[in-house]
Amino acid sequence: MAGDGAERARPVSVAGKVMAILNAFAQGGVRLNLSEICRRSGLPLATGHRLVGELVGGGFLERVPDGTYRIGTRLWRIGSQAPAVTGLRELALPHMEDLYEATHDNVQLGVLRDDRVLIVERLRGTRSVPVVTQVGALLPLHTTGLGKVLLAYAPPEVREKVLSGELVRHSARSITAADDLRRALEQVRGSGYALTRDEMTLGASSVGAPVRDASGEVVAALSLVSATRSADLRRLLPPLTTAARALSRDVAAHWGGDTDLFSADRKTGA
Repeated sequence: MAGDGAERARPVSVAGKVMAILNAFAQGGVRLNLSEICRRSGLPLATGHRLVGELVGGGFLERVPDGTYRIGTRLWRIGSQAPAVTGLRELALPHMEDLYEATHDNVQLGVLRDDRVLIVERLRGTRSVPVVTQVGALLPLHTTGLGKVLLAYAPPEVREKVLSGELVRHSARSITAADDLRRALEQVRGSGYALTRDEMTLGASSVGAPVRDASGEVVAALSLVSATRSADLRRLLPPLTTAARALSRDVAAHWGGDTDLFSADRKTGA
């Protein structure tokens, strides 16, 4: 049982308890109620209630009128100063805006973190399929265009770790067999792009392309998310690959291959 595992891993120190509460939001879910926070963090309800209240008072969490909690603006401001967020976002936004103007679909930028996709930036297409993705969200690798790109070009040990683990079914069309995913990743490396259809959410499809540094290594991925009925590669792929190549040139020029903000993640999947 998930609750039993959380109980065994119950944090002891105050700092550990606070980190466990904040990490509960990294596991997915924009809003969580107190019971969900305590279950994910492995804390007793009374302890969780007290610490969550203090975090709300400090602006690190916010209490929504329906009684759930979400990440507070103070924590968001601190996190937004991380180099991987500020540097990559500043380089990517002009290309993402051009891509949005060309397609009017949802545009997403992600990097590999903790064997998942960290959404660094997104632009929501007002005339495209609705998406619930938020900046800072962690998405699965095996059901998203961003994730398949990052996993296809990840170090072998990272890729094998994901392939040997549980591939959670998010929709009826999610890939849940390791051999099927392995073949899909080979296709990504062969074609240079990833395509998903209804694998994360029914009615939504995505196409992703790699962003490379000066050495040619993939450090991020750029994707378009569109309604499945209008997800035509002939329409989406040319502007996406153009934007990904342009961003890759900027990344290569900015870091010049000397300092790579993403090398640790590529090596460890952390």
